[in-house]
Amino acid sequence: MRHERGAHKASAIQERSRRAEQRPEPDVHGKRDWIRRAPAQGGVERIEAFFQHNGYALHRHDTYAIGRTLAGVQSFHYRRSVCNSLPGGTIVLHPDEPHDGQAGTAEGFRYRMIYVEPALFQAALGGKPLPFIEGGLSDDPRLAAATRALLQGIDAAMDLLEQDDALYDLAHALDAVSGARPARASADFRAALLARDYLHAALERPVTLDELTAASGRDRWSLSRDFRAFFGTSPHHYLTMRRLDAVREALLRGQMLADAAAAAGFADQSHMTRHFMAAYGVTPSRWLKMLRSQSR
Repeated sequence: MRHERGAHKASAIQERSRRAEQRPEPDVHGKRDWIRRAPAQGGVERIEAFFQHNGYALHRHDTYAIGRTLAGVQSFHYRRSVCNSLPGGTIVLHPDEPHDGQAGTAEGFRYRMIYVEPALFQAALGGKPLPFIEGGLSDDPRLAAATRALLQGIDAAMDLLEQDDALYDLAHALDAVSGARPARASADFRAALLARDYLHAALERPVTLDELTAASGRDRWSLSRDFRAFFGTSPHHYLTMRRLDAVREALLRGQMLADAAAAAGFADQSHMTRHFMAAYGVTPSRWLKMLRSQSR
């Protein structure tokens, strides 16, 4: 059934991709850094960006970051190596792995990226260990094909069913390319899910590990291991990232930095800014400036 749905959508996807490629590309000749961001849906965020020099400082996400360099040389530090991404390859950064980004040449670089919650791949793979692509870069044509729909232009909207089909294909392509991985100890998905739901209900206040163990019925060390297995990061980092999601949405609505920080559960603006830098590699002010730069 899933493959039948995919077959019915294939021509529509190809047509949208063709139209997206025919649209005029954003003007990068002024060498002004910018970011374009599609509304997040179904656990996936899509962006397109251009950077002239240093894009973002060392930071880490709680999601997979999967993308493609469209122009220039995209250089980044990842797992004790310097990587140089060129058009044609696929970037695959694992959750919680620190990385940065800068232009490899004076011309700058432009790229598209999707950020995918690890739990979506877990569901598609039936609970298998999360796929891991060594080195952060791949020239495998299976990944290029599987990311084509998800890395369409930002203006090419995707409905949720189409996105789910594309994520299923991408999860299995990642699994095939990453190869065999060691089997992990049995993990309790229900306990991890209960802990995650508890965190979502407590975004605006401090949460202790004791609270999570009570909510999940799992001891603290087993819960920490299970949570990482299914969601790719620790409970604390997951909570911080959800608070930062709330901050970004508030800033896009025009809320002041201090008010957005307080509403999301941070102690103050400086506390939020430190976490924002650690998560995205740029300050909240610069992030907003780049978004506004492209919308003018």
